[in-house]
Amino acid sequence: MESGATRERPEPLDELRRRGILHVDMDAFFVGVEQRERPELRGRLVIVGFPSERSVVLSASYEARAYGVRSAMPMSTAQRLCPAAIIVEPRHRLYYEVSRELMALFGEYTDLVEPLSVDEAFLDVSGAVRRLGAPERIALSIKSEVRSRLGLTASVGVAATKFVAKIASARSKPDGLLVIRPEETVAYLHSLPVTALWGIGGKTAEVLARLGIHTVADLAHTPDSTLQRALGSSGLHAKALSWGLDDRRVTPHREEKSIGAEETFAKDVVDDGVLRRELLRLAHRVASRLRSADMEAGTVALKLRYADFSTLSRSRSLTVPTDSAQVLFEEAARLLAALGPRPQSVRLVGLRGERLTRGGGGVQLSLERRDDNWRTAEQALDAVTARFGRSSLRPASLLDDGEDRRRPPENPGS
Repeated sequence: MESGATRERPEPLDELRRRGILHVDMDAFFVGVEQRERPELRGRLVIVGFPSERSVVLSASYEARAYGVRSAMPMSTAQRLCPAAIIVEPRHRLYYEVSRELMALFGEYTDLVEPLSVDEAFLDVSGAVRRLGAPERIALSIKSEVRSRLGLTASVGVAATKFVAKIASARSKPDGLLVIRPEETVAYLHSLPVTALWGIGGKTAEVLARLGIHTVADLAHTPDSTLQRALGSSGLHAKALSWGLDDRRVTPHREEKSIGAEETFAKDVVDDGVLRRELLRLAHRVASRLRSADMEAGTVALKLRYADFSTLSRSRSLTVPTDSAQVLFEEAARLLAALGPRPQSVRLVGLRGERLTRGGGGVQLSLERRDDNWRTAEQALDAVTARFGRSSLRPASLLDDGEDRRRPPENPGS
């Protein structure tokens, strides 16, 4: 070795493990999957959602976000902000399939994977650093594998806690990586606006602003008694976060508690026939998602929102869990009929499968082959839909029902 030469000393394993929490968040996941399937959409103004003015944006490309389009925004607002956007109907079954591949990929790095939704998860890689290297090296490997194997991009935050890792991933989008070391955590957090803290939205921020609290640093140095008066018990939780304190562990294998779908009508509905037809459509959507997730529902829930925005829910337990659209529809239709005359027109209808269990359990037997026939037909429908899109095949009772004329084909121009 030359005189005076130095070599960077490797970090001790304990130091590497201290920042072993990753938050991986896919970039515009639904849009990314659609662009992967339809390369002509890449670089375009794309919004995933239903074109009805009273529906909401599910996902938007970053090109569309530059116009102010955001997830959960009313579709009417999004189309006004970005009139040239291409509206693509969602294909939830496809998204669930890609999500399963994604979570399986995460599982190759660590057993400690906590999915938060179909497109994001926490990973605790502290036990993998001896084998795979520093957490940021693992994060880069995950990003590379997501791109090469799934054709998608992800942003990753690396930190000592879940809260800080999630902040880091959000601030590295799109397709970025941000590492916040334990010794840098407090200084980094204190440079952020107070809305960066979990649980502090617009209204809470207004309350804090009246107290002169605008940044995380401001909140961190506010007396406990002041925060408790302003925010109640959540004030102390926010203060703990402002100092980077978050002792929650990564909890693997968190199962979904329910799978559902709902539709807001372009015009309020009074006709039972229209409601039943929409319930059938929703039943097929929910059943497809159940089958894709390898889940079965033990309870069917109906949701109605009236013209005055009042909402009611009713549910019915099943003798045997199911992933059949026909069973879901029949139970939801019974719940609808049991309500009797409605006091006003209906703005929104929803159907949800609850008390989920893993598929492959017992199947209720029938002296007729009706149940098996429905199941076989729906599995065939899944296969066709996955290849050609949801508009390509549907139950006959859903053809030419007016709503289909409002919605463009799933693959316009193809």
